[in-house]
Amino acid sequence: MNDHEKISRRTAVTAVAATAALLPLAGAPAAYAQPDPDQGRFFLHGVASGDPLPDGVLLWTRVTPAPAATPGSGRGPATEVGWQVARDKDFATVVARGGLTTSAATDHTVKADVRGLRPATDYYYRFTVDGQHSPVGRTRTAPAHDSTADHVRFGVVSCANWESGYFSAYRHLADRTDLDAVLHLGDYLYEYESGRFPSFRHTVRPHSPAHELLTLADYRVRHGVHKTDPDAQALHAAHPVIAIWDDHEFADNAWKDGAGNHSPDTEGSWSARMAAAKQAYFEWMPVRPSTAGTTYRRLRFGSLADLHLLDLRSFRDEQVRPGSGAVDDPGRTLTGRAQLDWLKAGLERSDTAWRLVGTSVMISPVAFGALPAHLLGPLAEVLGIPKEGLAANTDQWDGYTDDRRELLGHLSDRAIGNTVFLTGDIHMAWANDVPLRAATYPATRPVATEFVVTSVTSDNVDDYLHVAPHTVSLAGVAAIRATNRHVKWLDMDSHGYGVLDVGAERTQMDYYGISDKTDPHATSTHLRSYRTRSGSQRVERADGPVV
Repeated sequence: MNDHEKISRRTAVTAVAATAALLPLAGAPAAYAQPDPDQGRFFLHGVASGDPLPDGVLLWTRVTPAPAATPGSGRGPATEVGWQVARDKDFATVVARGGLTTSAATDHTVKADVRGLRPATDYYYRFTVDGQHSPVGRTRTAPAHDSTADHVRFGVVSCANWESGYFSAYRHLADRTDLDAVLHLGDYLYEYESGRFPSFRHTVRPHSPAHELLTLADYRVRHGVHKTDPDAQALHAAHPVIAIWDDHEFADNAWKDGAGNHSPDTEGSWSARMAAAKQAYFEWMPVRPSTAGTTYRRLRFGSLADLHLLDLRSFRDEQVRPGSGAVDDPGRTLTGRAQLDWLKAGLERSDTAWRLVGTSVMISPVAFGALPAHLLGPLAEVLGIPKEGLAANTDQWDGYTDDRRELLGHLSDRAIGNTVFLTGDIHMAWANDVPLRAATYPATRPVATEFVVTSVTSDNVDDYLHVAPHTVSLAGVAAIRATNRHVKWLDMDSHGYGVLDVGAERTQMDYYGISDKTDPHATSTHLRSYRTRSGSQRVERADGPVV
């Protein structure tokens, strides 16, 4: 068994901490029990769970033991925190309990890695300080490894920029009672200074801190702000979250030794900045770090699916300019050697019906050269790449074609079927076949499929152009699909989320859009549904969402 898959059978409890601005709540989270009137004294950032296993789950909260103990402040006394897990939301049947101490050294965040639970079971949990309870959260364990569940269902989200809008997509997922977990594919937050992205004309609510994130305290503050959002609190209280990071948890277009949005001359050491960002992430997110301190890891959901989660920032080489022949250089890597070997081995030995791969950037090859000139600039802004000579997004797998060739060749050579890539990052929704060689598609079979979800709030093409959705962008959609025949559907303008339903015979993504990201009460509408049937390695349109 690989180190990334080793799981202790003992009940483990660990405490860590973090930081964030102490903001008043904009509304009560949709928790599963009403909070105490004095609850705000200690639990201002809600509760969360994540990384479900058949016998356990990771629980999270952050306590504020004194008014001055705001995230990032380094203030506040050491505090005893109790936790309970029950079968019912009234806690009449408590099945596990424990306690720990958190302090300013970890900024009073708390993680309890609870084991000894039953598989495929709903549980309720809460934390306690000085006799006062946190909001109640609901979580769910994964199916037993050998179970034959009819289906598993995930909410899927990415790219949630605080300044760009409200997190209504989270609220709509929180209201669903049919999800096993929510998969967050990266850009949980953004590092920019206030007003930088999006432009000031689109700023809905300002960042805190207002300056760009550089230090551990900065990243902690920004994480804490996100945990005061009522829709984010509702999502975390309702479902376990399985998260990976992308670049904006660090800085735009991050790579192992730098980032497009980092200047060593004025912003100091990149290694120190990345270490600070990672520390804050693991403090504030309900995520188990792998033994290498990254987010690549593997979870299993019965006999239906293995979920392989990737870290595509910690090991990659620097991005090259679009049009550069260096994209094909076999000496350059996106994944790093160890992670690519780990992924290939895991896919090959998987005995589940489906192999799901959580990848923060798109693996399907896409040429943008046929786009109308008036769309090149806005699309480059969305992609975060230079506007001149846009042909490919070299921050994606298109910029590291040797890694992609090796991985897709492995799927083909080993006859590994039913592989589905789940992707965020690009602020658009896509449904793609993944060809071994795009130039010969569709004469040659695809080797996988890919479902890409759009952004929760981050700007997409219509936002940059200041036009109505699904007007100007339609010419770009037609051009991309004509040039890239493996792209079966593309929506450049909607914001929202996905719901992925995995069954023995097919895997289906239902795409949902929200009515207005600037409206905290935005409604949700089903946009499209696409599925891939077992053994086909192709996507096809489905009539409607899975009921």
